Formats: sequence, C-alpha cells, structure tokens
Amino acid sequence: MKEILVLYYSHRGSVRALAEQIAAGIHQVPGMAARVRTVPRVSTMCEAVEGEIPADGPPYAEERDLRECVGLALGSPTRFGNMAAPMKYFLDGLAGAWANGVLAGKPACVFTSTASLHGGQESTLLSMMLPLLHHGMLIVGLPYTESALSSTRSGGTPYGATHVAGTDGQPVLSEEEAALARAQGRRLAECALKLAVGR
Repeated sequence: MKEILVLYYSHRGSVRALAEQIAAGIHQVPGMAARVRTVPRVSTMCEAVEGEIPADGPPYAEERDLRECVGLALGSPTRFGNMAAPMKYFLDGLAGAWANGVLAGKPACVFTSTASLHGGQESTLLSMMLPLLHHGMLIVGLPYTESALSSTRSGGTPYGATHVAGTDGQPVLSEEEAALARAQGRRLAECALKLAVGR
C-alpha cells in the first residue's frame, strides 16, 4: 500500500474537514492510502507552543512522513491571503528535506478555507504551491472536468479544494466542497500511482 501524506493545519476545523474528504478520495484509489498529519500551533514569537503529541486528531508531521509518502496534499486556513503561520513555520524548517530532494518528483495539491467568499483563497493556494515547487514537487490542480467546480456557490477552485466557513467559522462543508475535496484526493492518488509505477 502506497501512502499520500495529507498534511494540514486547522484552527476551527474547516481545513480538517477538507483533509478528511481528501483522505476519503485517496482511499477510493486501489493500492493507495492516506497518512493524515497536522502541525502544532506556534506563538507570535514563532516558537512551537504545544506538546509533542496533540490532544486530539492526527499526530504531528515528521520528516520521515515526507520521505515515506508518494504524494502530498497540503492544507492551511487563509490568513490575509496567505497560509497560516504554523504551516509556514513547518515548511520553513524543511531545509534538510529540500537539500536531500526528499519531495522531488512527487505530486502535490493544496487546499484552504476562508471566512468570506473573497477572503484570499486563490492567493493562499498559490502561496502554498511556491515552497512545493522549490522542493521539486509536481503540482496537481482540480480540473473543470469536475462538474461541481462549475456549479459550486461556495468553495472550490481549479487551484485546489476550498471551503467558505463564514464569519462564525462553520466547519460543515457544502455538498460541492466535499465532492471537490474527494475528487482532488482521488486525482492526486491516481497521479501518484502512475508516477510510482515509472520509478
């Protein structure tokens, strides 16, 4: 069984809900499984402030998760049109993985959630792609062949799965948002499987 790393940071649960749907999509591809991981919160001084084991949810990511995966789904809430500090802090600490080419040639996708419909979803997704490109990853988008991308009135972009949580931070995905997240996970797993055959 080959594994896709679903790595996310979630503050109120919306990005976690997307990650769960992406993982469900990955599991729809025979021979593929999702390894779900998160990153800890950081203080305003950019120091890790949580224990080594999270109180609930998946374990924190380690470099071996990156080494062992055949693909990566990366998720973060939007903070002023950019990824949240905990995810950036984690990515900034991957100099060793970058130098050793741990992620080079592996497929990746990105996903996010915002409070408002025009809260910077696409700029956040693009900002999350940049470090992945520096690692040599192959970016997998969400094509318009997914009919929900044309019909959604909430989240969903060709850059990646998204959710509009509203100002109250509702982590409940719309039908289209959930379908698009599953489709993105499935597509990433299918691409990873094809690439793994060639290795």
